[in-house]
Amino acid sequence: MSEAPNIHATAIVVGRTGLLFCGPSGWGKSMLAFTCMTEARRLGLFTALVADDQVLLSGEAGSVIATCPSSIAGLIELRGTGIVRLDHIPRAAMHYAVLPGSASGENRVPPEGEIVSLAAGFSLPALRLLTGVPSPLAVLMAKAPDIGD
Repeated sequence: MSEAPNIHATAIVVGRTGLLFCGPSGWGKSMLAFTCMTEARRLGLFTALVADDQVLLSGEAGSVIATCPSSIAGLIELRGTGIVRLDHIPRAAMHYAVLPGSASGENRVPPEGEIVSLAAGFSLPALRLLTGVPSPLAVLMAKAPDIGD
């Protein structure tokens, strides 16, 4: 059995929906994920951190599964604030990859049905998101209404 690939990302669950925040270092993956979790709690939805910074990917029954290295379980780095402890779960199926959006330029309106390729042949439907939006979870739910189910 091969070792699960370790990718630089943040994985959370909102309701039963797994969201994998992927993008370049400094994009704000952790802060966006944290903000989405805060919004979900305010809406009365279950939410939990799976992993921040290092996400181990595996496949199970056709699903992409995210797990966390035990040394960083429950920890998330909020840039400029430090590392904080959050409610977490050890593993979860991921349903969407959240990627950086573009406010202008050719990718301002991303293609419908965009799929992102992850490590080791895994792929997920992509949702694009700008940093600095006041309600990132609301934006994601507008694009994918099943989030939070």
